[in-house]
Amino acid sequence: MEFFRISKDIPFMRHALVFNVISLLTFLLAVFFLFSRGLHLSVEFTGGTLIELNYAQAAKLEQVRDGLGKAGYTDFSVQNFGSSQDVLIRLPLKAEQNTAKIGEAVMQALAADAPGATLRRVEFVGPQVGKELAENGALALLLVVIGIVVYLAFRFEWRFSVSAIIANLHDVVIILGFFAFFQWEFSLSVLAAVLAVLGYSVNESVVVFDRVRETFKKARGLSTPQVLDHAITSTISRTIITHASTQMMVLSMLLFGGETLYYFALALTIGICFGIYSSVLVASPLVMWLGVSREQFIRPKKQIEGANEDGAVV
Repeated sequence: MEFFRISKDIPFMRHALVFNVISLLTFLLAVFFLFSRGLHLSVEFTGGTLIELNYAQAAKLEQVRDGLGKAGYTDFSVQNFGSSQDVLIRLPLKAEQNTAKIGEAVMQALAADAPGATLRRVEFVGPQVGKELAENGALALLLVVIGIVVYLAFRFEWRFSVSAIIANLHDVVIILGFFAFFQWEFSLSVLAAVLAVLGYSVNESVVVFDRVRETFKKARGLSTPQVLDHAITSTISRTIITHASTQMMVLSMLLFGGETLYYFALALTIGICFGIYSSVLVASPLVMWLGVSREQFIRPKKQIEGANEDGAVV
């Protein structure tokens, strides 16, 4: 499907150096914020207390948050758990916190703003569990990266593999940089969004790379920058349709999904926007500078013994 067709190739590669300088500066800023400010990790990673409440009717989460805020609690998380009547509260780990009485303290805090709750359970999550989750999350990210590199190396060529993984890690680091700069809460759902963005960006890179390979095989007399410009231009319609449709769904979660889905959708929004940029304007110039050429995709014809240069047997 194409909503529009561009007859003349857009000379993206003419500005390849500018695009990559912008990407490098953005990447370095993200790394700087990650090291200087760090991520604001949620209770799943740092440890804390999980409190499950039940209401006779649908719980009003805003009232629950207001009650906890007035009682002096900070960095907490409130969300529905299982149904609209069940509420799960996550409180961060504190040295002076008495886990035996934390449930009673929360019930007292909610008595005025969100009364009618029944305490179901109070569960302590130690920092060791959070450390294991962080390590497993990092391992999952590493395995995804390795899988992408191997896949692209076999399907295309090592230059495409290196370019794609650099461009896609660029997206991941920028998402983390945003969360570090604004100190947004980094939870397991945000980690899931980061992994989703990594796969999403690779899909866009594969589409462009597949058109590059096809153009190298079919078109003669085109230079490498011209081939890349043609591949990007010929897939623009597909890129706009795919990303616009995805972004509409993500924006609906961001605007109407509530606090539970907010940071998940926010990470996806950042990733989709930068994913378009990196897959088209970062990965392709890297492929060009690594020296991709038509000869790498055209298998030389085997010379039959006793045949002349045109392949005829003499």
